[in-house]
Amino acid sequence: MNRFENIWIEADLPACLRILAACLLTFFVLLGCAAYHPRLLDDHPFRERAIVKTQNGVRVLATVLSEEETRSVFGLSLYKKGIQPVWLEIENNTGHRMWFAPVSIDRDYFSPLEVAYLYHAGHTKAATQNIDRFFYRHAMRKPINPGTVGSGFVFTNLEMGTKAFNVEVVGEDQQVRTFTFLIPVAGLQVDYKEVDFDKLYANHEKIDVDSSRAFKDLISALPCCTTGEDTIHNADPINVVIVGTGADILYALLRSGWDETAAAASYDLLAQLPWEFRYQPVLSLYLFNRAQDAAFRKSRSTLNERNQLRLWLSPYTFNGQPVWVGQISRIIRRTAVEQFRIAPDVDEARDYLLQDLWYAQSLLQYGYIRISEVATLSDPRHSLNDEVYFTDGMCLVVWVSNEPVSLDEVRFEPWERPVAERREMMLDR
Repeated sequence: MNRFENIWIEADLPACLRILAACLLTFFVLLGCAAYHPRLLDDHPFRERAIVKTQNGVRVLATVLSEEETRSVFGLSLYKKGIQPVWLEIENNTGHRMWFAPVSIDRDYFSPLEVAYLYHAGHTKAATQNIDRFFYRHAMRKPINPGTVGSGFVFTNLEMGTKAFNVEVVGEDQQVRTFTFLIPVAGLQVDYKEVDFDKLYANHEKIDVDSSRAFKDLISALPCCTTGEDTIHNADPINVVIVGTGADILYALLRSGWDETAAAASYDLLAQLPWEFRYQPVLSLYLFNRAQDAAFRKSRSTLNERNQLRLWLSPYTFNGQPVWVGQISRIIRRTAVEQFRIAPDVDEARDYLLQDLWYAQSLLQYGYIRISEVATLSDPRHSLNDEVYFTDGMCLVVWVSNEPVSLDEVRFEPWERPVAERREMMLDR
């Protein structure tokens, strides 16, 4: 307690005056808290870990602030409101003026004064003006003239794990320069980070094929289903194969709105904020004698409905590209007290993934390969916990890209053609 406080509280004053003194002291303390004193940006090390990319005379640096850094820089808890600052620096070494398009990072980004307004309550008028000035001054919004550097923040929707985004810079030379970033965000230990992929298979176990027919034979020989932990009882069906590097798959899924999932050992269910349930670990299923190497979730409007994708790195490569075997299901329940279950039409979830990647312009090529017999609605197949599902027995095979692919450039591999009347066939048998 400082000298000022001693004079007011410890002096031998009548009780009423002591109460008044305490009230005045509280007022002045609260008034001080209502002031706004952000940290100078030059004094912060987040720039040091920025990822740098260069293209056609334009150099871009990008980094994502952690929750702790955000609070330190802005003096406010942006993460608690679902807002995540991305810092950019754009260096224009061309002879043309450049503009940055913030929608390329997040179509639903927040404007700087919109964010500032959320924190006006509880601050003095002078403090709210300082908040407005600070957010507006440090937003990435001005054109970048030739030979100059522009920097600032874009206020995006909060994402944990890995944040995938594009930075698109448009020039007076009528060129659009697109820079792709995958940036880890502190605060979430994702499941696949705990897998040593280099040690999953010995050299003699690895098989590379370079023909479409040989690849089809490999996929056709896969088991129909994943299993439970006992590796004996069949669980959900294998219905997806993805060809591509881990980085390409990660980019394609994150840009399509999928979330990574947390490593089970690091996730505290009771300590999570509501939005963090997006990253909750999924139940382990087994293939190649191990639980999934990575899992992704795409939540819908409520926690009762979501799509879940599990992936295993296989020992196969196709023309040198890794082959990942997967299982995708739509998970549903009616109320919060019920257990989750898979939606019986598992092919719907499989075909949803195809559409999702296609419209995200992350799809290069696709095809279907049969790996199991048909199971109908009247004679379904059983998963764990006596859950039932029906399927046409086809596995979707997709090739993904980390560069945008227009919808009409996607190629179809004619191994098998899905039955056009699949739903009617499911019902009639």
